[in-house]
Amino acid sequence: MTQTDQQAAPPSGPQYRAAQRGEPDFLVFLGFLSFRFSAVRHGRRPDARIRRRPVARSRRSADPDLSALYSRRAGVRGYGGVLPRGGGLSYALWEETENVKEMIAAQDLQTDFHYPHEADTQLSSDTDLEDPEGRNAKPVKGKKGKKVPGEKGKGVLVRVPGRVNGHHQENGMENLSLFEIVKLGKSATQSVVDDWIESYKSDRDVALLELINFFIQCSGCKGAVSLEMFRHMQNSEIIRKMTEEFDEDSGDYPFTMAGPMWKKFRWGFCEFISVLVRQCQYSIIYDEYMMDTVISLLTGLSDSQVRAFRHTSTLAAMKLMTALVNVALNLSINMDNTQRQYEAERNKSLGKRANDRLELLLQKRKELQENQDEIENMMNAIFKGVFVHRYRDAIAEIRAICIEEIGVWMKMYSDAFLNDSYLKYVGWTMHDKQGEVRLKCLTALQGLYYNRELNARLELFTSRFKDRIVSMALDKECDVAVQAIKLLTLVLQSSDEVLTAEDCESIYHLVYSAHRPIAVAAGEFLYKKLFSHRGPEEDALPRRGRQCLNANLIKTTVFFFLESELHEHGAYLVDSMWDCASDLLKDWESMISLLLDEPFPGEEALTDRQETALIEIMLCAVRQACECHPPIGRGTGKRVMTAKEKKTQLDDRTKITEIFAVALPLLLAKYSVDAEKVTNLLQLPQYFDLEIYTTGRLEKHLEALLRQIREVVEKHTDTDVLEACSMTFHALCNEEFTIFNRVDIARSQLLDEQVDKFNRLLEDFLQEGEEPDEDDAYQVLSTLKRITAFHNAHDLTKWDLFTSNYRLLNTGLQNGDMPEQIVIHALQCTHYVILWNLAKVSEGSSQKGELVTLRKQMRAFCLMCQRYLSSVSIAVKEQAFTILCDALMIFSHQIVSSGREALEPLVFSPDSSLQSDLLNFILDHVFIDQDDDGSADGQQDDEAGKIEALHKRRNLLAAYCKLIIYNVVEMSTGADIFKQYMRYYNDYGDIIKETMSKTRQIDKIQCAKTLILSLQQLFNEMLSEMGCNFDRSSSSFCGIKELARRFSLTFGLDQVKTREAIAMLHNSCSSDAGVWMPREPSVQQTPVMMSSPHMTSTVLREAKKLRPDEGYVGVYTMSNEPQHTPLQPTHQAIDYNTQVAWMLAQRQQQERANIQNAKMRSHMQHAIRRSTGLMEDDEEPIVEDVMMSSEQRLEDLNEGMDFDTMDIDLPPSKNRRERSELKPDYFDPASIMDDSVLNVSMF
Repeated sequence: MTQTDQQAAPPSGPQYRAAQRGEPDFLVFLGFLSFRFSAVRHGRRPDARIRRRPVARSRRSADPDLSALYSRRAGVRGYGGVLPRGGGLSYALWEETENVKEMIAAQDLQTDFHYPHEADTQLSSDTDLEDPEGRNAKPVKGKKGKKVPGEKGKGVLVRVPGRVNGHHQENGMENLSLFEIVKLGKSATQSVVDDWIESYKSDRDVALLELINFFIQCSGCKGAVSLEMFRHMQNSEIIRKMTEEFDEDSGDYPFTMAGPMWKKFRWGFCEFISVLVRQCQYSIIYDEYMMDTVISLLTGLSDSQVRAFRHTSTLAAMKLMTALVNVALNLSINMDNTQRQYEAERNKSLGKRANDRLELLLQKRKELQENQDEIENMMNAIFKGVFVHRYRDAIAEIRAICIEEIGVWMKMYSDAFLNDSYLKYVGWTMHDKQGEVRLKCLTALQGLYYNRELNARLELFTSRFKDRIVSMALDKECDVAVQAIKLLTLVLQSSDEVLTAEDCESIYHLVYSAHRPIAVAAGEFLYKKLFSHRGPEEDALPRRGRQCLNANLIKTTVFFFLESELHEHGAYLVDSMWDCASDLLKDWESMISLLLDEPFPGEEALTDRQETALIEIMLCAVRQACECHPPIGRGTGKRVMTAKEKKTQLDDRTKITEIFAVALPLLLAKYSVDAEKVTNLLQLPQYFDLEIYTTGRLEKHLEALLRQIREVVEKHTDTDVLEACSMTFHALCNEEFTIFNRVDIARSQLLDEQVDKFNRLLEDFLQEGEEPDEDDAYQVLSTLKRITAFHNAHDLTKWDLFTSNYRLLNTGLQNGDMPEQIVIHALQCTHYVILWNLAKVSEGSSQKGELVTLRKQMRAFCLMCQRYLSSVSIAVKEQAFTILCDALMIFSHQIVSSGREALEPLVFSPDSSLQSDLLNFILDHVFIDQDDDGSADGQQDDEAGKIEALHKRRNLLAAYCKLIIYNVVEMSTGADIFKQYMRYYNDYGDIIKETMSKTRQIDKIQCAKTLILSLQQLFNEMLSEMGCNFDRSSSSFCGIKELARRFSLTFGLDQVKTREAIAMLHNSCSSDAGVWMPREPSVQQTPVMMSSPHMTSTVLREAKKLRPDEGYVGVYTMSNEPQHTPLQPTHQAIDYNTQVAWMLAQRQQQERANIQNAKMRSHMQHAIRRSTGLMEDDEEPIVEDVMMSSEQRLEDLNEGMDFDTMDIDLPPSKNRRERSELKPDYFDPASIMDDSVLNVSMF
C-alpha cells in the first residue's frame, strides 16, 4: 500500500474509535504516552525508527542478480527447512505505539522523514547499487561532510557518524571513518551504530557508501568507493577496481595480522555487524535497499580470487547471517505469542470478544509473516550465495568461519537449522585436511550434543558419522583429538547404546597418552562409562568400609588397570582420572580397608596381583595429591599453584599422614615378604607431614614403622627394596622435626650392625689359603648391598669403607675369581665414598690433609676401574666404564669453577692410555649388532630384552660423548664415533648428531678436522679390505660418499661463519692427500687424485651439474708445490698424464656420454692451474650454496643434519599468487578433503 493509498484509506485504530466515543483529546494523549512508555520499557526507541510501509517489489524483478539470490518466497523455504512463524506481545505493543504516534503526529512524521514512493526504491536492470532518480535525502544541514578516501578532487562529501549525540566529537573522532573508529575501539558499538542509522535516515546512499568502504578497508584495500562509482558501476566492476588498489608487496590484511590490537579489531568488526542488525531489525532491514545492497556486495566479494576480499566478506556475511537468524528467532517467538493471543481472544464468548482486538492481532500476524518472509529470503540468499561456496574454500580460515557459524545457527535456531540438510556440511568437513577446520566441526557438534533435547534430531547424523568421530580421537592434531574425545563423551551421555565396545576400547587406552589433555579427556570418558552409572541398590550401600560404593569403584579401577596390561604406568592412569575422579582416588580409607580387612561372607577377596595393583594405584594417588603435578613425560613445567590449590595440597598431606601413619606399619607387617608391595609402601613416608607425629601423638606408630623397616632390611637383599628403605630413613631424618633424634638412633644402630658384620665377614672371606664358599660369598654380597644402598643417601664416611672395599677389589684383580656381583657393588660403594668425601671437602670445613687423601683415593680408584675394563665379565666392565666416565666428569677442570679454586689439586685428566681404553670399550660393546650382544642373559630373543639392552648401550655411548663435549678427552677421539653415524643411525643417530653439534659450537676448526679424520679412517679401512682397485659402485664407497654428504650439511648455509673451517679443510686435504693412500713399495702405485669425499657444500656433485664458465676445484687436488704434499715421498711421484688417464677410466664407469668426460677433464685441468693460489686473500673460498642444487639435495637437507641452518621462506604476495595461479575450479573439495568425503551420498 503506497503513501497515497494510506492517506485515502478510511480512519481506523484506537485513536479514531476514541474520537467516535467522544473522549477528550488529553485521554488520547495519555493513551499514547502509556504505549510509548511500554515500548521504552522493552528497550526500544520508537521515536528513532521509521514505520515500514508495504511497497511494491518490482525492484527485485528488475535486478537479475537480486532476483537470482532471493528467488521467490515460497520456493526458497524448502532449501534447508521452512522457518517457523511467530509473533510476540512486545512487538504488538510497539505496533500500537506506532499507530498512536501516526494519528497524533502524522504531520510531524511527514516533515521529519521522507517515505519514498515505489519509483524511489527501484534499481535499474544493470546495477545493484545505483539510485537513478537521485531522490535520496541530502546531508543534514549544518553537518560537515568528509571526502571519501581515494576520491581525488571530486568533492564528494560523506557524512561522518557521531554527529547526532556528540559522542564522537567529545572523543576527537569527528573526522574518522567507520574502519578507524572500530579499529581504535574507543567508542561504544551501540553509539556508533545509532549514529550510522541517523546518517542513513538522512541520506541512505551516503551512509551505505560509508558502510561499503568500511568493508573494503577491513579487507586491507588502499582504495575507496566513490559516490560516482556507487551510483553508476556494478558490483563486479567495483570489485575489479578495488582489486587493482591492493598493495602487491604485502599479502597482509587486518584479519591476518597478529597482535592484541588486531585481535580486538576482529571482535569489534563482528560486534558492529551484530549490533547493526539488532538496531535495524524493526525498520531499516525491511526497506528493501540496505540489506539488498550489503548482501549483494558481500556475495560478490566472497567470489573474488583475492584472499583478503574473500576472507573479510565471508566473515561479514556469516556474522550477518547469525544476526538475521537471531531476528528470525525473535519473529518466530512473536508470531507464536500473537497466535496464542488470537486463539485466546477468539475462544471467548461473543459478549466478551473484542472484534477490534482480533482485527489488530490478525493485522499484526500478517505483518510479522511478511517480515519473516523477508528475513527468510535474506538468509537463503546468504546461505546460497556465500556459505555453499565458501565452506569448501581453498583457505582453511575461511572454511573454519563457515563451519563455526553454521554451528551457531543450529544451536540458536534448532527448529529451522538442525536437520540433515545442514548437518551434512559439518559431517563432510570433518574429513578436512586442516586441523583447524576439523576442530571447528567438533566444537560445533559439542554445542548440539550438550543439549539432550536435541539428541533425537541427531540420531541419523550420529549413525552416519560416528565412525569418523571415533577415528578422530587418534587425530595427528592433539587439539582435534581432545575435542573428539569430549564429543564422544557427550554422545555417551546421550545414549549408552550408540558406541560399541570396540569404540570405547579405542578410547580407553588413551588414558596412557603422553599428551596430558588427551589423557584427561580419555579419563573423563572412562569415568563416565564405568563409574557414573549407579543403580538403586548402590545408593543403600554404606559410605565407608569394604562394602561402600567407592570400594566397588576402586575394584573396577584395579580391574581396568590390570586388563590394560600396562601396569607400569599407574601414575599415568591416576593423572588421567584425577580431574574427574579425585574424590574416588583420594578415598584412601577404602583402599586400606580392601587391603587389611577380611572379606565378608560371599565376597570375593582380591588376588595377589590385584593387591599389588591396588597398592601401586594408592601410591600414585598419594604422590599426585602431594606433588600436584603430572608424572614425568606429561608436564610442560611446574606451574604456579593458586591459593586454593595450595590449601587443598596441605589438607591432603595432613589427611595422608593421619591415615597412613597408623596403617603403614600394619601394611608392612602383612606384606613384609613381598618385595614389590613393600617397595611401593615404603615410598609413602616421603609425603608425610612429620610434625603430625608429634602434634597427633603418634610416636608409638613411628616406633612400629621403624621396627618394620628394620625387619625389611634384614629380610630382603633386593636393591629396589633396600633403596626404598634408605630413602624412607632419609625422609624421616629431618633435623627440623622433633622425631629426628629417635629416627637417627634407629638408623645408626642399623648401620653399625651392618658395617661390623661386613668387616667381620670380609676378614673371613679374604683369608689366605682358603677357598671362599658360596655361603660366605652370599653373606658378603648381602651385607655389601645393604651398605651400598644406604651409602647412596646417607653419609657413612666415619666407618672408613674405602679401605675395606679397595682391599676387596684389589684381591679380585689378583685372584680373578671374585664373584661379579660383589665387584659391581664394591665399585659402586667405593664411588659413593669418594663422592661423600668430595662433598665434605667442597664445604670448606675440611683440613688440608683430607684433600690430599681424597686426591690419592680418587686416582687409585680410577686406576682400579681402568684395570677392571679388561675384566672377563661384561657387567663388571660396564660398571667400571660408567663409574670412570662419572668420575672423569666430576674431577675435570670444571671442578674449580664457581669460586672453588681450592679444589684444583683434585683435577684429574685422563692420559692417552685411559682414553684409548674407554674408546675401545665403546667400539667393542656399543657398536655391535643385536645378535652379538649377550648381556641380557639369553633374553635377546624377547623384544623387551632387546629394547632394554639397546637402552643400556645408549646410556654407555651418551656417557662417553659427554667426555668429548666437555673436553675431558680429546675431540679427535670422536672420529671413531662419528664414522658410525650412517651404519647405526637408527640406534644412536640422535646422540651422535647432538655430539657433533656441541663439538662444532666449541671449536669449528677442530670439529672439521675430526670429521675429515673419520672419513679418512673409513677410506683406509675400505682400502685394506678391497684393495686399491675397488669398485666405485660398492656399498662401502657409496657409504663413505653418503656420510661425507651428511657431514657437509653440518656446515649450514652461512658461508661467512663456515669460511675458516672450509678453508682449513681445503688446505689440509690438499696437503695431506697421501694420508688417504698408504704408500708401500710392494703395493702397486695408484693415482692419488680421485673423487674422494668432499667436505664442502658441493657434496660430490656430478660433472653434469658443473658450469663450464666456473672453475671447479677438487678438494684433493695435485699441486706442483712440494709443501702441499709433505707426506708423499719424492720417489713416488706419479706422472700427471697417468693420473688423468686413471681418473677418466674410473669416470667412464659412471658417465654415459663422452661430452661429460670432456667437461670433467676441462674442469680438472682448470683446477690444477688454480690450485697454487687457492686461498689467496682476494679470493672467496670455493663453497657453493646448497639451496641451488637439485630437489633431491633439498630433501637430503631436510632429512640430514640441520645444525645452524635456517629455513628460508620468502613467499610472493598472497594476493598476486591467488590471482595468477588459482584456477576457476580452485574451490574443488578434492583439494581440501579426503576422497571419502566426495562419495558421501547419505543426504
